[in-house]
Amino acid sequence: MPTSSLAQSVADRPGVRTRVVTAGGVPTKVLTAGSGRPVVLLHGSGPGVSAEANWSGLIPELARDFQVVAPDIAGFGASVGPEGTAYGIKLWVRQLVELLDALELPSATLLGNSFGGGLSLAAALRHPDRVDGLVLLGTPVGTFEMTEGLRSGWHYEPDEAEMRRILTLFPHEPALVTDAMVRSRYEASARPGAQEAFRRLIPEPGPAGTPVRGVQEESLRTIGQPTLILHGREDRVIPVELAWRAARNLPNADLKVFAQCGHWVQLERPDGFLREVRAFLGGL
Repeated sequence: MPTSSLAQSVADRPGVRTRVVTAGGVPTKVLTAGSGRPVVLLHGSGPGVSAEANWSGLIPELARDFQVVAPDIAGFGASVGPEGTAYGIKLWVRQLVELLDALELPSATLLGNSFGGGLSLAAALRHPDRVDGLVLLGTPVGTFEMTEGLRSGWHYEPDEAEMRRILTLFPHEPALVTDAMVRSRYEASARPGAQEAFRRLIPEPGPAGTPVRGVQEESLRTIGQPTLILHGREDRVIPVELAWRAARNLPNADLKVFAQCGHWVQLERPDGFLREVRAFLGGL
């Protein structure tokens, strides 16, 4: 799939529906497409992120074979909770489960990118009967040292030049970051309260090293669902060593590492991503 095709707004794609569903007490923007085995795409974190920013042209590609659901997680994109909403893992898991209820999906495969992968693991721990399988992209697990990508995202204030600098930390090839991507993410990041959920997700960076905690290894060992881990070898946001850590501890996990690839496997290596995901889902 040409990279340029990923830049087209998902609103321009035939067969993709946009709707708003109340889940976890939050009006949740959801993109849906296709039919068959349900797959929920969970985006990452960071300034200006949304389901569309993470998945865009991949939604109709996956919808050829599966029922695709891609929500804006509470506090990100267009899913803004009422004043006083306490963003955190309890709310995010509740939002996900209530979204499945609203869409009348008894269970689904969760495909999570970065923070979305962490949310997928948390949902599998708390509601294993609602999770058929897991696909984890660039997912943090265990405890690790905060990277520059995470640190920059925490300190970010709306500024187009700074948005460009932060985004170039994510892919292996900075040329993947286009003017349109920067502008879109900057505009989304400028809405009031756009940084609140991200700053609840990770600790405030300290002057020295700052530990970040994902799902811990002992908890991973209790997750029995079939799992596919995809990670970029040159990931500077979530180091590839964490993928090996996850693979060693998840009982039914396979791992695929992409060379010359950073944090955005689905955008940097879309053909390989789709090939691996289709094969995994077809085997469930």
